[in-house]
This record gives sequence, structure tokens and C-alpha cells, in this order.
Amino acid sequence: MSDSAPGQPLAIAAAQFAPVADKAVNLAAIADLVRIGAARDARLVVLPEYSSYFVDPFDDSLVRNAETLTGPFVAALTELAGAHGIVIVAGLLEQAEDGRRVRNTVVAVDRSGVVARYRKLHLYDAFGQRESDWVEPGRLEPPETFVVDGVRFGLMTCYDVRFPEVARTLADAGADVFAIPAEWVRGPLKEHHWRTLLHARAIENTAYVIAADHPPPLGVGNSMVVDPQGVEIAAIGTTTDIVVAHVDPALIERVRRVNPALRLRRMSVTPVD
Repeated sequence: MSDSAPGQPLAIAAAQFAPVADKAVNLAAIADLVRIGAARDARLVVLPEYSSYFVDPFDDSLVRNAETLTGPFVAALTELAGAHGIVIVAGLLEQAEDGRRVRNTVVAVDRSGVVARYRKLHLYDAFGQRESDWVEPGRLEPPETFVVDGVRFGLMTCYDVRFPEVARTLADAGADVFAIPAEWVRGPLKEHHWRTLLHARAIENTAYVIAADHPPPLGVGNSMVVDPQGVEIAAIGTTTDIVVAHVDPALIERVRRVNPALRLRRMSVTPVD
């Protein structure tokens, strides 16, 4: 935070739904959720990973349904953002360079178009899954952040939450809120891991976390907003829904003054290729 007086609380929303293998159906669901969030005065709505298109198990249809960042899915998000005067964060299938895989990309979009994008760094090659068979990993690049009403946001995706370095690089870039679209696959202890890791990323970086997941049966649900002290201030259970909470810049400033963990640390993050 700067030395200037903190701004007013900012309403943000986490939207939980289950994307399917039909872009039109997904966009209709997104439009409904965004409309509800905007009606509740949210200035930003975060949607899940793979919001544009999702199929389980993965198959060759991923490549056929991948788009560019100037394609129809992002154009539809831009139109929605403009209509409601908000910022939308959502995951999509982006065309990859090798032509046989896709990129797992998150965009932040306002009325002008894409204001930040993030390509998933850590692919889900764990718990019996092999995301890298279908998805090209993102390159190690400086984080792209964006500002909404004076609050700076950073992007990350799902499995990245297990790697604290990703969140720390966002904190180093000045982000006060981490927006995390996800498809957190269900399994033994996975709900516990999800909640614990989101709280940990908030506490160790004294930052807000807003995370949007797929509901069961494939995801764990439990989309949530966590404050810089690790307090879960809003959450959804296992249904399609949207929840609104407030980011309070004064709280961020107060927590970082009392607990100056970012300032006191003695190690930095070094990328490993």
C-alpha cells in the first residue's frame, strides 16, 4: 500500500458454476452470474478455470474449441463487462503454439478488452492426472496486474495455489488481491487442501484471496473470499451461485502494519526453468 490514505471498500464476487462442452451454454451461465453480481454492486466478478469450454475426460475437442485472446469468448466477456461497468476474470482455452495442445489461460477483461492475462504455470500432473498431455505450460514472465478502484489484483490458477512462490511474485508486483479461477478436482482430503492452501496464501502475503471453483461432482465447490488475516469472509457451498464480499484497503494497511511479514522476509523468489 502507498503512504496515502486507503480507499473505500470494494465489492468483489466469486461465481461458481460447472462449465460444459458447449460455449453458448457457458456464456449464458456467465451472463446470468455477472448480472447478479453487478446487481449486488460487485465491481469485479471472478469465474472458474476453463469457463469457456470443459470436458471430462480431456479429449481432442479442447484444441478445436481453443480461441485467441481476440476471439469470440473474450469478445463476449468484454461486451458483458462493458454492459455492467465491471471487470470480469475467467479461465479459457487459448490456442497454443504447438497446434496439438492448448493454453490454460486466465484473462481480466473490462469494457476496453483484456487488461491482464495469465497462462497457468504449474500443470496438474498429480493425483493420477496428466494436464500436460493436453495443455502447454505458461512461460515464466513478469506478473501482469490490474487496478480496480485503486486496488491492485494479480492472477493465478488452480494448481498454482500449491506453489507459494506464485503468490509471492504477485505480492512483489504490488497485488493486494489474488484472483484464482480453479477446477479443483475432488478426491480424498482435496476439500481440506483447497481451503487450507487458500487461507495460507492470504495469511503469508497479508492479501485478500478470491477463488472460484467448479461445483461437484467434478470440483469441490467452496468458492470463497479470504481476508489478509486468513478469515473466510464469504463462501459458496456446492451449488451454482455467486457470493459478494468487500476488499477493504484500510484493513490491508492495518494488517501489514501489525504483521509486516512481507517487509521482514530475507529471501526472494528465483524462477526455475
